[in-house]
Formats: sequence, structure tokens, C-alpha cells
Amino acid sequence: MSQTNLLAAVGRLFIAFIFIASGLGKIAAPGATQGYIASAGLPLPMISYLIAVIVELAGGIVILIGYQARITGLVLAAFTLATAVIFHTNFTDQNQMIHFLKNVAIAGGLLQVAAFGAGALSLDGWRQRAR
Repeated sequence: MSQTNLLAAVGRLFIAFIFIASGLGKIAAPGATQGYIASAGLPLPMISYLIAVIVELAGGIVILIGYQARITGLVLAAFTLATAVIFHTNFTDQNQMIHFLKNVAIAGGLLQVAAFGAGALSLDGWRQRAR
């Protein structure tokens, strides 16, 4: 096992954890999450909530196992940038600026996954070796 493959797997684990934990947090507090979505002015908070839970949980799990990682990386990067723009653009609030920059950094990591794939220690890597 090469260092590059191990680093790719650990990087996916770290990124996946953010999405899985966030999705589970939304499930634990649906009312608060929908209220926050509504406060941002988004229409249909319940549908937006369901989309967020599905994208975060499914996307996090899929990135974790490294299945269709390039596509999932692009989807999660777009989702993460959208949430930055929708929820974290009050740059007069230092906390919001930190959240915005954190989302941009996460999107950058996801674009790396999209560009280079999941690595050998992944379902994608296993499928490629099986061919």
C-alpha cells in the first residue's frame, strides 16, 4: 500500500465525516434545520431540508467508500459552494466568514477528489483493478 493511496483514503474519510455528521445532525433537529433554511429565504424549507439530508448522508457515504467519487465530488463541491453563498455571506460576522471559507476549502478538497479519483483504497479502485 502506497502512501499516496493511504492519504487519499484518509482524506476521503475526513471529508466524508463532515457530510455524514451534518446529515445526522439535521435528522436530529429537523425543526431547527428547516427554520434556519426558511430564515435564509429559501422556498419550501421541508423539501430543501430533505434534499440536504439526502445529499449529505448519501454523498458522505459514497465519498467514504470511494464509489463514483469523481461525480460525487463534483456534486458535493457544488452543494458546498451553494450553501456557502446562501447561508454564509454576512462577512461582517467573523463566524460567517470562517464558515464561508471552510466551505470553500471543503469544495477545494472535493474538486481534488473529482480530478484525481478516490485512489486505490476505494470501491472505484477495486472496480478498476477487477477490469
